[in-house]
Amino acid sequence: MCGIAGFVDFNKKSDYKILKNMTDVLHHRGPDDSGYSFYSAQNANIGLGHRRLSILDLSSHGHQPMKFDNLEIVYNGEVYNFKEIRNELEKYGYKFESNSDTEAILKAYHKWGIDAVHKFNGMFAIAIYDKKENKLILIRDRTGVKPLYYYYKDGLFMFASELKSFHQNYFFERKVNKNSLIEFFRFGYIPKDMSIFKYTYKLEAGSYIEFDLKNKHLNIIKYWNINDFYNKNKLDISEDEAIKKTEELLINSFKYRMISDVPVGIFLSGGYDSTAVTAILQKNTSQKIKTFTIGFKERKYNEAVYAKRVAKVLGTDHYEHYLSQKDALKILPRLPEIYDEPFGDSSAIPTIMVSKFAKQYVTVSLSADGGDELFSGYVNYKKTFDLYKKFRFFAKNNKIGNIEKVINPFNFYKFLKIYNLDGKFYKFCEMIKYSRDFSKFYDTNNKYFFDYEIEKLLNVQVNSKSKFMGYDFNRMLAYSFNTYLIDDILTKIDRATMSVGLEGREPMLDFKLVEFVAQLPIEYKQKGNETKYLLKQIVHKYIPKEIMQRPKMGFSIPIFEWFRDELKVYFEEYLNEKALKESEIFNYKYIRQLKDSYCNGYGNPHKLWLILMFQMWYKRWMG
Repeated sequence: MCGIAGFVDFNKKSDYKILKNMTDVLHHRGPDDSGYSFYSAQNANIGLGHRRLSILDLSSHGHQPMKFDNLEIVYNGEVYNFKEIRNELEKYGYKFESNSDTEAILKAYHKWGIDAVHKFNGMFAIAIYDKKENKLILIRDRTGVKPLYYYYKDGLFMFASELKSFHQNYFFERKVNKNSLIEFFRFGYIPKDMSIFKYTYKLEAGSYIEFDLKNKHLNIIKYWNINDFYNKNKLDISEDEAIKKTEELLINSFKYRMISDVPVGIFLSGGYDSTAVTAILQKNTSQKIKTFTIGFKERKYNEAVYAKRVAKVLGTDHYEHYLSQKDALKILPRLPEIYDEPFGDSSAIPTIMVSKFAKQYVTVSLSADGGDELFSGYVNYKKTFDLYKKFRFFAKNNKIGNIEKVINPFNFYKFLKIYNLDGKFYKFCEMIKYSRDFSKFYDTNNKYFFDYEIEKLLNVQVNSKSKFMGYDFNRMLAYSFNTYLIDDILTKIDRATMSVGLEGREPMLDFKLVEFVAQLPIEYKQKGNETKYLLKQIVHKYIPKEIMQRPKMGFSIPIFEWFRDELKVYFEEYLNEKALKESEIFNYKYIRQLKDSYCNGYGNPHKLWLILMFQMWYKRWMG
């Protein structure tokens, strides 16, 4: 696992020093080695930089940038099937000097061009400079496990694993993208190809950029899309056949992700996803696998007791750490540095903590993210359908009008002691408004701030749009995969693990497994009210059903409790009138209403958390 950065500057102002600074700010992603290549070509200055975390071939043979013939590569990630690719290339006469996947990728591109990407099984962000064709190629893995940002304005093109690299170039223009800001306050993350800055983008999962440096033409191509597999006719196989094939794919995926020249462990929550990974791997090895869990003293947030129970049954070498408010106080100031654009998932704190904890024992750790999206693990999928059926009544009988503009729910807190009354009121209004449009209705069910609230919060006009299309269960799974999983969950894991020099791997996101499960009938995933039906049948082969039966718990921190106690100082520092007016973005009067309702015991702390995360980010990167 590594960090990459680079530029193509047609103005020829970016130099070697800028390249080195852009690369070295990613030291946390690759503390073991660094490399830089700088070229002053005829029409542009070109730079490629790399920070290395040594996982495969720990020798200097894995050093990057790596060159072969007319090609040069910097690369972040792992291609797990590199040995098979190397064996195939050797039949064509290619020789290899290292045991690294980097060399296999580079020579595969030399042989097959961009079509080589279809052979890669893994997680990756790749930059290849083709000196002969005068092109730069950027590639991101199918499921978006590894990040890749790019910036293009006024003749300056940059790419990097994290946004902080761009700040090291004096010519980077920092302007907040208001549309991205709206999305952040809606969902707690910035989705798809957007970033917090104008002219700055994320390369979407399953895509590559072909940048012709001669004519300055940039072309983005989608080479893989999970929607294609959800849209196919469902596989005509029995439930038993589906279980057998899924288990085979899980075993193969998990074995691939144990390939390493350094110690490997697993994040274990005790839920079905992480238990599946742990159980299958532990059964197929004689050595005790190391498992890691974060717990909370607050019982309703604590999954550690369940993880410990599973670890005991499976016989793993289990480690647990209980996260305290003092731990959180140490991590909280680092969040805007680690997540260098506004990021609202508060479970980043325990994720950073478990990564730091695991790093004491291993260099690679497996997570089980993607199981909910693949196997239908969220109860809100079915709830959304049920709610929509009820709210469609208002499509014909809606005479309420825009009551959100007439009624201020904050005025009723003194009489109605209802938790999050304002949020429930605005959600109700928006569901009525979108009761004719399922795509927007579905988004409403996943928001923190609703449209009218954002208009009040930011003093902007909001035009609600959704990229979700259709009234279909499978489409909801695909939509969650393409948004929440990639832009929230995988972002959280990547930055948290990389902040401590730990490589995070995602065995549930092997593309062969994803493609197969996407084509299974929905009743194999959601059987009545039972979620994750198929995965549960597999897990129950390894661990007794009664051990696993418990309510589903999200991986979250006790925000409501902690921000009344030791963390209260952050609300006081960043959400006071003076601090909020410095950014010239917010309506302080509305935020004061949110604060007052929270202080009185009824307001939603998650909304204040999003504002806090933006404020801390703004002070660090725009101040």
